[in-house]
Amino acid sequence: MGSLTSSSRPPRRQDEDSPQFRVYASFSAKNPSSDINMSNWIECYNPSTNNWCRVTSIPGLVENHVLKGFAMVIIADFIYIIGGLLCHKGNNSDDVSEVDLEVYQSVLRYNIKTDSWFKCTPLKVPRFDFACTVYRNKIYVAGGKCTIDSVKGVSSSEVYDPALDEWELLPNMSTSRYKCVGVTWQGQIYVVGGFAECEANDTTQGPFSMARSSAEVYNTTTNKWDFLPRMWELDIPPNQIVVIGGKLFSSGDCYKKWKGFIEKYDRELNIWNEVDGSSLSSPTSLLDVTSPKRPQMIQLYLTMAPIGARLFFLAGYQMTTDDETLRFRSEVHVFDTSVNGGGWTSLEPVIEDGEKELSCHCSVYKGRG
Repeated sequence: MGSLTSSSRPPRRQDEDSPQFRVYASFSAKNPSSDINMSNWIECYNPSTNNWCRVTSIPGLVENHVLKGFAMVIIADFIYIIGGLLCHKGNNSDDVSEVDLEVYQSVLRYNIKTDSWFKCTPLKVPRFDFACTVYRNKIYVAGGKCTIDSVKGVSSSEVYDPALDEWELLPNMSTSRYKCVGVTWQGQIYVVGGFAECEANDTTQGPFSMARSSAEVYNTTTNKWDFLPRMWELDIPPNQIVVIGGKLFSSGDCYKKWKGFIEKYDRELNIWNEVDGSSLSSPTSLLDVTSPKRPQMIQLYLTMAPIGARLFFLAGYQMTTDDETLRFRSEVHVFDTSVNGGGWTSLEPVIEDGEKELSCHCSVYKGRG
């Protein structure tokens, strides 16, 4: 069983001293308010100080219009916002109404250094809930949904070259899938899990029930996709998969973001194994866990950021106090993959002004100077 230690800031490692690591994440407001615009913004987390700050808003969104299911990646000093589903949020009696409006084809680039936005060449195929990853300074996307009323994903894929500001269509995968996860590993592009179906004219990949636990692997040299059965053990899409030290790590699926421990992928055996010392019932802060007045907490979001040998878990929680008041706070929990046991550290939580939603998974920026 893993344990959490408390700290106001994470200890620095030798491999993290030179670069200035930052973590960027996009959020939107959960509930409409007369004085709050719900549209997406981007925040920056500084691991060396354990501080968050809001840096910019995604441009072009009308008030209370929210972008969901998009991808955010970082190359050099640029953040790319790719695709997504545009929704409108408003009050409907006591509930929040949400209306899907448009599947985005647009690609936006934010310059971290100059705090400026640029509109890039749009995707060849509009899409949301798709896989996205970076390899050799190019952006690869695959799968997703391309229409609002679609009941299945697409098999198309494409690659973006920032130097040319051009998208190029790639061969289709043998499966159509959405809510899949993209990750670059061992020089290849992996599209893992998702709500997937084998293409109708393809009878070589096994029954439909195997598709959701499969992956598609793209080789940039041969320009071909290969089907990898049973890479993901569940028929529920993974929440996130990241790379540390040449190994793949995951912590849950899209329904249960934290499954109680961290897993590492064994390519030779094609299985996911629990990481020693990573087991926790919930990655909530133990700074006040011994207090009998510790408030009831519900996890709102969870995303992972790989920095050096450590996994940063960025989480948001809703708390109910003794007087039934709802409060919200963000927390960061760090797991060191290089140690054998006792790898958890919990950082000082931050009280939020209101409830916010994670719009997409975070990205790590490695700046200098």
